[in-house]
Amino acid sequence: MTGERVLLVEDTRALAELYRSYLRDAPWSLAHAATAAEARAALAEGGADAVLLDLRLPDADGLDLLREIRSGEIRSGEIRSGEIRSGEIRSSEIRTGERAPPVIVITANGSVATAVAAMQAGAADFLVKPFQQERLLVTLGNVLERARLAREVASLRDAAERSAYGGFIGAAPAMQAVYRIIDNAAASRATVFISGESGTGKELAAEAVHRMSPRRDGPFVAINCAAIPRELIESEVFGHVRGAFTGAVADRAGAAAQAAGGTLFLDEICEMDLGLQGKLLRFIQTGTFQRVGATKLEQVDVRFVCATNRDPMGEVKAGRFREDLYYRLHVVPIELPPLRERGEDILMLADRFLARFAAEEGKRFTAIGAEARAVLLAHPWPGNVRELENAIRTAVVLNDAETLEAAMLPAQLRASRAGAVRPPSQPEPPAAPRLRAGIRTLAEIEREAIEAAIVACGGNIAQAAAALGVSPSTLYRKRMGWEKGEGTPGSIAQ
Repeated sequence: MTGERVLLVEDTRALAELYRSYLRDAPWSLAHAATAAEARAALAEGGADAVLLDLRLPDADGLDLLREIRSGEIRSGEIRSGEIRSGEIRSSEIRTGERAPPVIVITANGSVATAVAAMQAGAADFLVKPFQQERLLVTLGNVLERARLAREVASLRDAAERSAYGGFIGAAPAMQAVYRIIDNAAASRATVFISGESGTGKELAAEAVHRMSPRRDGPFVAINCAAIPRELIESEVFGHVRGAFTGAVADRAGAAAQAAGGTLFLDEICEMDLGLQGKLLRFIQTGTFQRVGATKLEQVDVRFVCATNRDPMGEVKAGRFREDLYYRLHVVPIELPPLRERGEDILMLADRFLARFAAEEGKRFTAIGAEARAVLLAHPWPGNVRELENAIRTAVVLNDAETLEAAMLPAQLRASRAGAVRPPSQPEPPAAPRLRAGIRTLAEIEREAIEAAIVACGGNIAQAAAALGVSPSTLYRKRMGWEKGEGTPGSIAQ
């Protein structure tokens, strides 16, 4: 059984029973409506994957009902699993014609005009009474197969178009793979193990898993195992009772109890003490735990998500992480790519950060200049998205203009761009030939003219560039070269 549902709209009971017998052994479930009103109610309540529609109905014109169905005026009250993401219908499901089921028209009138009218109204195919069982099976099977293929294409197109997802910004293929894993893993109870360098968004991924899951209305509780002192981590995870240790003046619920019915996120799991790892393993296996100082067990229902910026198997081999706990946690792995491998996502993120910080700081920035964009793409981003966010914030706080130019970015970013233009391994250019006394090089004259124009314009690069008849990016590029010592011998000191 495919599980696909077919709605038969036929007012003649004898014909309805005949068609039902035709489809008795078919791999589809069949529902019957005798009127247009019953058909509307059936579609609104449970939906259908295809509709067999007789054009002669006692309470409506079948063509009018066909137009209603295909236009999406009749909405299904049930959204099937996989079609909902964080409370919103996927974009592929809200396009007219993709949301609505295909309709096969049944008519006793075999005229060309009727067939044309039905097809113009959106019918997927039509059958002329009387028809044989084989014709019905083949027609319905073809229509359902085309609908399945259309849904798959729409799903792939929707995934390929996603430039934002669950707090993430990015459309790179590596991020699309991450989105698909979260889509598939969210509905499960399986433990998710997120790995990646610092600053790649591991907590965002954990939150996305929670928001896309059936537990979205439950709590999301995060514990950073690296940020809590070793002697307090057990209490933070499992809680304690009054008097359990010095300072325990009252009973306290830990993260395990707080996350009941929701998701418990254990960040930097590889930093957890080996002794506590054994208790965590028992908690994951049985769903029970014991507060520090307590004598009774408590049971909760939580979904586990954990993360680390280390190599977890390397930690296992080094004896710092329990192998049995690793295999219990490492069920659905998600590897977050470093920012340097995400290509144009760097610029997409930078644009988003610029808009946000400009609004927060009351600055005029609306765009990032071409040279600045090249600098951003050339930098290796060891700190990943967090480093990019800080770089844009710094540039916005310290400058104010409509366009963020390269010279406004932190020096270490500009150094990366200079290195990309001429790698350190590249031999230095030959020394300029000695010139006669009193003769200056064009490079010296150019630099003096540029610096004089900038001084005359009060340090405003854009105004100086306009006065010299060049683009601001040209001046920024030349100044970057001078800062790196790429000027010619004898050039004027800054």
